[in-house]
Amino acid sequence: MSKRSIKEIVGILARVFKEHHAPHEVALGVAIGAFIAVLPLYGLHTVLCVIAAVLIPRANKLAILLGTNISLPPTIATITWTSYDIGRLMLAHKHYPPLSWDYVRNFNISRFSEFYYPLFMGSLALGLMCAVFFYVVTWAVACRLERKHRLDK
Repeated sequence: MSKRSIKEIVGILARVFKEHHAPHEVALGVAIGAFIAVLPLYGLHTVLCVIAAVLIPRANKLAILLGTNISLPPTIATITWTSYDIGRLMLAHKHYPPLSWDYVRNFNISRFSEFYYPLFMGSLALGLMCAVFFYVVTWAVACRLERKHRLDK
């Protein structure tokens, strides 16, 4: 890599860090990222972040990417299990089987649609709940930091 290309990359990153840093814009970015993180579209979260950054220009792009970090390996099992259970509750009339270790152990590709539909529906609901929660928390923290930064000047 040449020095010029490194300077261009650093310039782009600096612009991304500086743009859309109002509390609402940062909180919106984190909320969008948290929503994306809960979706069971494993391997596509980064692609969805880029699409969201393009479609929602007022959201902080870096915050969108950072918001997806709630679905890391330690939390993904809990997110998946909770999403599936929420989906089962939402679709109670279809009588999907409860998720258990026996169900997971005996899982095969023929049961994929039986598992994925309630998982996806539940993840939409859980994603909305997470988005609202992370928006409120991030907005409160960002407002407090912004006030503190103004007072320090």
